[in-house]
Amino acid sequence: MLSPTPFSLLCALLLCLPFAIVFTIITPTTITTTTTINTNSLEPPIIIHEPTSTIHQNLINKTTSTPPPPPLPDDDDDRDDKSLLRVASRVKSKPKSPKKIAFMFLTTTPLPFAPLWELFFNQTKRKHKNLFNIYIHADPKGSYDPPFRGVFAHRVIPSKRAIRFTPTLASAARRLLAQALLHDPSNSMFALFSPSCIPIHSFGFVYDTLANSNYSFIEILQNEEGTYDRWVVRGHDAMLPEVKLEDFRIGSQFWVLTRRHARIVVSDKRIWAKFNQPCVRWDTCYPEENYFPTLLHMSDPRGSVPATLTHVNWTGSFDGHPRMYESAEVGPELIRGIRKLGLRYGDYGNNGSDVSVRKQSDPFLFARKFHPNTVQTLLTIARDFIFKD
Repeated sequence: MLSPTPFSLLCALLLCLPFAIVFTIITPTTITTTTTINTNSLEPPIIIHEPTSTIHQNLINKTTSTPPPPPLPDDDDDRDDKSLLRVASRVKSKPKSPKKIAFMFLTTTPLPFAPLWELFFNQTKRKHKNLFNIYIHADPKGSYDPPFRGVFAHRVIPSKRAIRFTPTLASAARRLLAQALLHDPSNSMFALFSPSCIPIHSFGFVYDTLANSNYSFIEILQNEEGTYDRWVVRGHDAMLPEVKLEDFRIGSQFWVLTRRHARIVVSDKRIWAKFNQPCVRWDTCYPEENYFPTLLHMSDPRGSVPATLTHVNWTGSFDGHPRMYESAEVGPELIRGIRKLGLRYGDYGNNGSDVSVRKQSDPFLFARKFHPNTVQTLLTIARDFIFKD
């Protein structure tokens, strides 16, 4: 056999070179993206999955013009809360007789309407005497001058920081529920208020409405604008697998829960672990408006009237705050007008087929937000109008 010469080897190499070029072309990499399609504002967005790293980058890009939420306070050690909640979860679900209403105030300031509430609690008929308890969660960094006095004296529970755009507001509400459950086995309904809330009926009217109900009153709204943004605000998969987008709900921070539902809240660890996480951005971070309606929708959809009993006017709202009523517009006509308004009923879950529930026409019992300078005007119409049902 003849040995190949250098010239013949060179020729063979040149002949094979074009094939080598063809077979070493790199195939372009396909990049998967996410498209959010919202063809109908009443339908949840359709999500086409994409790599987590891309979602994370999108969230970072969105926050370049939006500052992150405030950091959690230094006292955010929840070991004592876990012990409190564990003990509270063991109480009986059925209240002792006579039934009482737990009025729970979550505040970072003095209570400007304490004189009105004082009149509300004291101007009661004999059969309604002593059928309430008061609990106050007061942020320890707040300044409380004037101090809590009258019916509010010595009613402050062990409290921690309560900061907007963090889970601490929801933590404070859970703390209030636990203390109220443990304090009095007769507490049957648990109502949450802010400093700007006022009663718009007499105590007797409020008591009879709540004590005769077997349902909680909590706004539970489905497919609200911004639902997806609130669901994903802790990260792309942060809520999964426990809380799917279709189970996520929005509702007012102010509700009235039955004793059974209060136990569900203080017993919960699984869903709370998802909401008790820091948010990536602050403008869609409202755990106190999402945790409670989501939990009760998932755990007992038939046990709630999906509406709040606290009226609020969102006309002209600013920075997530509703309209604040000023002294010049406060009078019998305003209170009468609020009383005539119908509640906004949300997601009934499986109760949608229950005619008796769908035909309910429950009244507003409370209202917000009122400017502190309205307290004297309200007091002048309290005895002869507000508390005279």
